[in-house]
Amino acid sequence: QGLAGPSLRASRQSLRRGRLLRAMPKRKEPDAKTRIDSLVVRDIRFPTSDFLDGSDAIHTDPDYSCAYVILKTSVAGLDGHGLTFSLGRGNEVIAACCRAYAPFVVGRFLEDIAGDMMGLYHALVNEQQLRWLGPEKGVSHMACGAILNAVWDLLAKQAGKPLWKYIVDLTPEQLVECIDFKYISDVLTKAEALEMLQAKRPGVAAREEEMRRDGFPAYTTSAGWLGYSDEKIRALCQEYIAQGLNHFKMKVGANLEDDIRRARVMREAIGPDRKLMMDANQRWEVSEAIENMKKLAFANPWWIEEPTCPDDILGHAAIARAIAPIGVATGEVAQNKVIFKQLLQSKAIKFCQIDSCRVAGPSEILAILLMSAKMGVAVCPHAGGVGLNEYVRHLAMIDYIIISGTLEDRVCESTSHLHEHFYDPVDVSGGTYKVATRAGYAEMKRESMDEFGFPTGSLWVKRLATSGEKAKP
Repeated sequence: QGLAGPSLRASRQSLRRGRLLRAMPKRKEPDAKTRIDSLVVRDIRFPTSDFLDGSDAIHTDPDYSCAYVILKTSVAGLDGHGLTFSLGRGNEVIAACCRAYAPFVVGRFLEDIAGDMMGLYHALVNEQQLRWLGPEKGVSHMACGAILNAVWDLLAKQAGKPLWKYIVDLTPEQLVECIDFKYISDVLTKAEALEMLQAKRPGVAAREEEMRRDGFPAYTTSAGWLGYSDEKIRALCQEYIAQGLNHFKMKVGANLEDDIRRARVMREAIGPDRKLMMDANQRWEVSEAIENMKKLAFANPWWIEEPTCPDDILGHAAIARAIAPIGVATGEVAQNKVIFKQLLQSKAIKFCQIDSCRVAGPSEILAILLMSAKMGVAVCPHAGGVGLNEYVRHLAMIDYIIISGTLEDRVCESTSHLHEHFYDPVDVSGGTYKVATRAGYAEMKRESMDEFGFPTGSLWVKRLATSGEKAKP
């Protein structure tokens, strides 16, 4: 016992030290994750009404605007930028709604979001009190869209890729985990979506190379705004033809006699072989749309866009049946994926016009793209507003490369306004959108935010100080 005593005591002391060490709190390792530290919202407005850019039968003097979200992170120089589009007055309402969602975003880690996109998506879209403002529609849904656009921008930047490439590089299995199939499973299940994406994988590399080489077909609306004179329309048509564009859209709906005259002007300016599209911006009753399109059929329009109330699925279906072979196009203000589902189910549209800011970000857009592909309906993205062109070039290429795999009847809207305010502005040359090359989704220049921020930006301070100029609000 005497010989064993010291050894036993040492052994017991060692055990006690071991237990003590295990009980002590471990030193915290440096946090390798990227945390979202704050959500900043800017109210940005451009006075496009000065020159009637963007004018149509309903929106006669829009000021292209956006509620602009910046997600600041724990990594220096890594911020996420996202926006949703509006026409001026009311932009402050969307901005306030974006701020209301901040507590459900700030404090999250980007790596956790990447592994569970639906966790964040549902935390926003299904937030049980804010949801009452929708649900999944209107200002609250647009605010979710701005935030989720910023999140996807952040993910793509962290990966060092433009958003289209970031999504194209996700596996089919990863992609379906980024999509909410609730309320659309009667048309598209998760298993069907996975099968569709897997079936398109063999041609992905070739289609990506094609987009890098040739770009995605574009059309222009910039020659056909309702407030433009006949002379300006003619001159702009010639300018865009010289740039290689072969698809032109004109606004209609304010006055049928004017529409007939302007359709004749535009058809003569672009010639018989180029495509002419028309956009009534929700102006007509169902019966009125049918009668008016019969009178405009002489100009051989490829489609009539938003001929009536955007929520009237059966009305769109009736118009589509009555005016065929002229197609019906809609979607830029469709509230959510369920509206698109019903438009597709009822054969109400020949052309699906996704909008990058109306619904809850790329996740919901992926669902709409997949439903359209399954139903054999061509996707022709809506653009036009501030930042929308910069966004839809990604979405159009995602659709072609990994979902539809075809360019038949597919064109993406383009306009010539406000691109200079963005890093990596769109390049529409030779009649096609060229691929985005900068990491992320789209980002507005800091100096543009400072100049056009409402009402404290340098431009608005001057304008509001001018005699007779009033805030809107």
